[in-house]
Order: sequence, then C-alpha cells, then structure tokens
Amino acid sequence: MTADKSGWVIGKVLDAQVAARGDARFIQFEDEPALTFREFDQHCNRVGNAFAAIGVGFDEPVAVMLNNRLECLWTWIGLSRIGAVHVGINTAYKGAFLTHVLTNTGARYGVVEREFLPWLADIEETAPDLATVYVPGPPLSPDDVPSFQRIQVRHFDELMDAPDTAIAGDITYRDTGMIMFTSGTTGPSKGVLMPHGHLYLFGLGMQSHMRMTEDDRYYICMPLFHAQGILMQFCAILIAGGSAVLAKQFRATSWIDEVRHHEATLTNLLGVMNDFVLRQPAKPSDKDNKLRMISAVPVTEETLAALRERFDVPKFNELFGMTECNLPIIRPYDAPDEAGCSGKVWDEHFEVIIADPETDDELPVGEVGEILIRPKQAYCFMQGYNGMEERTVETWRNLWFHSGDAGRMDERGYVWYIDRIKDTIRRRGENISSYEVEAVLLEHPAVAEAAAVAVKADEGGEDEVLACLVLKPDADPPAPDAVLDFCTPRMPYFAVPRYVEYLDDIPKTPSAKIQKNKLRDRGLSAAVWDREAAGYKVKRT
Repeated sequence: MTADKSGWVIGKVLDAQVAARGDARFIQFEDEPALTFREFDQHCNRVGNAFAAIGVGFDEPVAVMLNNRLECLWTWIGLSRIGAVHVGINTAYKGAFLTHVLTNTGARYGVVEREFLPWLADIEETAPDLATVYVPGPPLSPDDVPSFQRIQVRHFDELMDAPDTAIAGDITYRDTGMIMFTSGTTGPSKGVLMPHGHLYLFGLGMQSHMRMTEDDRYYICMPLFHAQGILMQFCAILIAGGSAVLAKQFRATSWIDEVRHHEATLTNLLGVMNDFVLRQPAKPSDKDNKLRMISAVPVTEETLAALRERFDVPKFNELFGMTECNLPIIRPYDAPDEAGCSGKVWDEHFEVIIADPETDDELPVGEVGEILIRPKQAYCFMQGYNGMEERTVETWRNLWFHSGDAGRMDERGYVWYIDRIKDTIRRRGENISSYEVEAVLLEHPAVAEAAAVAVKADEGGEDEVLACLVLKPDADPPAPDAVLDFCTPRMPYFAVPRYVEYLDDIPKTPSAKIQKNKLRDRGLSAAVWDREAAGYKVKRT
C-alpha cells in the first residue's frame, strides 16, 4: 500500500507543528533559552530567504560544516524550503577528505565553524567552486580569518538579517533534500543523495517505534552531520511535536547529569558511548532521571543489564540502518529487549532478505548471510551516489541494495546483526574509508604500499585501524610515531591508525588486488606498534 507522502517534507512538518503548537517549547541549545516552534520556524525562514536572495537555487548544494548548534538546523530547514540541498560535512574532515566533499558536490556557498577556517584555507586551491562561507558565533575579528586568496568569509548574522516571511516553495518528497557522505573501501567517500521522503522516514521510524509523543523530551548529543542526530533524533521529535535539548557534543562524564538536568525522557547511545558512560564512577543520583527509553546500538547482554540496573531505564531500542537504506529493521515497541537483536523488518516500507553474498540467493531461516534491502515506497531510499554512477549500480546489483553487513533471521522474523562483510572500518561511531586512509599513507615519501584494515584490540571490542606498510627500498625507515605525525594534519583524528606494522610484502591476488581478509584474519602480530601502549596522543586540531 502506498502511503500519502505529501507531507513528508521537513518544512511542511514544521509548518504543521507551528499551526498546532506554535507557542509551545520546542528546542534549546545547552542551557540557552528555549525556542518555541514559532520562533524556530522564523529563524529557518530568515536563512532560507537570505540564501534565495543571494541566488542559491533549486537543487543547489550548500556545504555545512558546523558543530552541534541551532544554526545547523535553521540552515537545513531554510535551505529545504527553497529547494536547495544541505551537504553535511563531518567536522573532523580536513585535507583530501574535505577537498573530495567540496569538489564532488561543487558547492558555491558554505556555512562553516570559525575553528575550521584554517583547514579550508589549506585546501582552497583544490576546491575551486567554493566562493563564500558564512560563520556563526561572536563577531569575526581579523585573527579569526586566515589569509584566503579567493574565498570570502562573512558572518552568519548577515543571513539572519533577512525577513522571516513564509517561503512559498513547491517542494515535494521526491526532491533531494540532503547529501551525506559515507565511507568507501575501494574509492573515495560516497555522497548519498537523500530525497525528502527518505529524510522524513528516518524520523518516522524512530517516532513510531519509540512511541514518541508531544510529552517527550529528547536529549540530542549525536553530531548533526550524521543521520543519528539530525534525522533519527531531531526529525523524529519534530514529527512527534515534543521538545529537545541539543548538546554541543557527547560528554560521558556528565551525560546522566545533563539528562537529569534537562528532564529528558529519550536519548541515544551508539557503540562505545555505552562503555564510556558505564566507566564513569557510579553515583547515588544515577537512577534519578526521567528516561523512559534509550536507543542503544549495539549492546551486549552485559551492557544492556548494566545500563538498565544503573540508570533504571525501563526500555531499550535497537535497529539496523544505514544512510543509504534508512531504517528497514527496527525493534517493535512491545518486543522484548534482546541484546544484539535489531528487531523486525519494517515491512510497511521495506523488503529484507538474508542472502548468500556470492550469489544473492536467499538463505534459509537461521543461516548467516548478507543483509539485502529494497524499498516499497518511492523516494524513501537513497537515489544514488552523487557523481558515482558505477558505485550506485554495483551496490544495487540484482535489484537489491547490498548493505555489506552480515546477519541472520530467526524463525520469528527477527534479524540479528553479526558483523561487516565489506572492508569498511567502524570506530567510535564513525565509518572510516580504508581507501582514503591508504591514500594519505601513500603520500609519505618512505611508503611504497599501504593497506588499512580493521582489527580488534580485544575480544568483543570495537574496530581499530591497523596500517600495514611496505617501505621503499632506498628509504630510511621512519619511526611509527613519525608516520602518525604525518597522518594527523591530513586526515580526521578518528581515522589516524592505532597500529602500525612494517611488512616485506602485502598479500595480493593474481590480479594484484590486496587481500585484506588475510591481513584482518592474522590480527595483531608481535611486530605491531601500538600508539596507545606507546603513549602517543592524536591531536584533534
């Protein structure tokens, strides 16, 4: 059955809430005063009207590289109302990573945090389309702005000087609303083309399966350049008509105190965030909170029991989703909390099978294979990878989206996530492109060959990056920490390898393709250098 998707556009969702709950409290940043739905809407209109006035047109990408702040949300909705496209950029991107996003999208305008301006200046020559960036926060001083040759730097307040009049744009669920970049393995990161229907369904999946209402209050500490923060949390609570608190970042030391202070009823934890929270000293006040549910992905039985006992949280949610394919598998609200179980297929909107990764044939119940997905609703799935048609076709072979993840389906129809099949590395909630890590390593003057693979420091732990290097015959072998010194200014902090190993050769197929499975399977040898054991600290700037 085809759903009525006429209202599946973020601006129309906000319009409906303004009409129904205009003067109700909606969202605040940290401890700043809260904005009502109506006030929030007016800020969005100012940004949209300003970008329209300077000539940003329908389907035009605008680069947004901001920390969590309300200006990021105003920009997204303002751009969506004029039919422009929000390009969320990971705030750790620099060097070739940042160049790729800007050249792939061809964005002329951007909204950028002042602390990232030096990174932008470093790659100005390799991002020729970008002409003007707007910077939020306090007034700009000469010391804030590096020496740009071409890019103009203006203050975000110039956008906010535009009128807050309603924007009469004929935007539909079929139009592209966002481009998010997800890591590659055999090539650069891929820009996922996300129509408005796709964006809305991310929020609807969370809102419906967590039974959000206008009485709920979401504590959002996930970054807004990821689907978790901007779609699965912000968009979901907007659909519900509830309220939200936006934190600048996740802080394990004060997480439960902030949840309590803001009287949050909902929040999300991802990956090692669970462990970071549980490592904090227990306090008698830990159970003094209003949380009724946490979306925690993934969790073990031990972690689930520890979170429930320590914080007295009655309900947990798990799911399986990707930027490309939405949330095709979510745990029903009334289902038991089973650690590692992603839930059931959201069959109103998606089809899911577990298939043999070599043949794409569906496997019997209980067998482990690749999770394959396809949508039942038009424009509620990615529309391809921006400028990467071959990668789009490869991912969609046999008319199924190939997740690259392994899972099994039990006799009840519940799906259990097992592990990745592809070479993507996932660390601290970030997908890391092995290809892009290797590209930086190969720039080092002493490195002849490089392979970046995922390894685990301990059983059940998260991925860590191992850099396997073959040095040039005539090169002086660099110290491993010198290799990391070379990497740090050229890649996001979370992608800097933890382990470095020098090899005589890297295993390859007869066609000269690196056999990363052999490197992964061998794990950590005695010859590996570990930066944590050596006390090496990766700087974030």
